[in-house]
Amino acid sequence: MTKLTIVSACVGLGLSSLAMSDTITIRADEWFPVNGEPGADKPGYMIELAKAVFEPAGHTVDYQLMPWERALDSVRKGRHDCVVGAYKEDAPDFVFPDTPWGLDSTGFFVQDSSNWSFSGYDSLMDMKVGVINGYAYGEEFDQLIASNPSVFRGLGGNEALDKNIKKLETGRIDVVVESPNVMRAKLKEMGVSGIKQAGTLGQPSEMYIACSPATGKSDTYIKLVEDGTAELRASGKLDEIMGRYGMSDWQ
Repeated sequence: MTKLTIVSACVGLGLSSLAMSDTITIRADEWFPVNGEPGADKPGYMIELAKAVFEPAGHTVDYQLMPWERALDSVRKGRHDCVVGAYKEDAPDFVFPDTPWGLDSTGFFVQDSSNWSFSGYDSLMDMKVGVINGYAYGEEFDQLIASNPSVFRGLGGNEALDKNIKKLETGRIDVVVESPNVMRAKLKEMGVSGIKQAGTLGQPSEMYIACSPATGKSDTYIKLVEDGTAELRASGKLDEIMGRYGMSDWQ
């Protein structure tokens, strides 16, 4: 084999490898500890899981923050590849793995001085309740929110939860609906005290990474998620990642 042939073969292999390596774009609003600030030491456990399953396959993860409604729309149209922290109700048309990346519940939060507690949907009807636009809280609750705009005050954008907490502190709303894990992390980040949990809605729900229905690569990415999650669990790496966030394997 001549030197020219060897060089050509090496270049060909390099181009082939490059062609098989993707930049997988992940978009979501900040929902720490699920996903946090891009580039931070702790960008969120789902971002660390994504890197742990995609990077060994030669791919690069590009994670950036985007308001949730925009993130869903962008991934749905194929402009970006995946979202994290998704319920199946958020985007039933997306490509989901069989294996979730966590369990989450919906909590109700009030000021410490409040005597209110959640005792069913009727208990919300005389309250001003802060929610986040585009979030899926469960089919029945989502319908309740949509049909009662005078009760449920929705906010969008990357700082929707921060704004809801500030509104709760100042009495502009009475209740904030949020994941307990996310709420605790956000209160700690903001240095806010005087807010307590006053109930939980139903049973915990499964959370996922979910990918675009509009691209031809999502099935491949989801297969990597399935296989990679099993490998991370078997090796102990999954426990290591979750432990960085004070959490444990959800199974």
